Amino acid sequence: MSDKLKDIINKQNEKQDSVVEQLDDVVQLVGFMIGDEEYAVPILSIQEIIKPFSWTRVPQVPNYVMGVFNLRGAVIPLIDLRAKFGLQTKKHSEDTRFIVMRHGDDVAGFVIDRLTMAIRIKKENIGPAPDTVTGDDTIIEGVGKQADKIITILKVNKLLERDF
Repeated sequence: MSDKLKDIINKQNEKQDSVVEQLDDVVQLVGFMIGDEEYAVPILSIQEIIKPFSWTRVPQVPNYVMGVFNLRGAVIPLIDLRAKFGLQTKKHSEDTRFIVMRHGDDVAGFVIDRLTMAIRIKKENIGPAPDTVTGDDTIIEGVGKQADKIITILKVNKLLERDF
């Protein structure tokens, strides 16, 4: 193999390594609105995002558990994040979505007010949860900073914990 060809291959390998390192420094999230605040969860924790459809109420559950719904044969709990976060519930609109999240074997659907966008944030732009909510019980993973806004990143495993 010629020296020139070796140089080209080495440069390509260096570029590829650089791209992989850059990707490792980026967190991919899906953003959504609850009330006036924007939240996000890791994109890989989302099973699907669907328009609202009928569900069945379940008695003797916390007020934020709306009930259960059938998704291709699986019965999944439906949780209203507005109620869970202590906000006034509201009627579903054209923008309302059910976002089905998974962490291990745990699956649940969450009612969100509006989907915003797929977000890519460098790890260096994600700060820890505020001091007022630190500890293992918090559902806040961290706070992502973008040029014009701050996004609260949620822990999917904590959102999916069953306390009912």
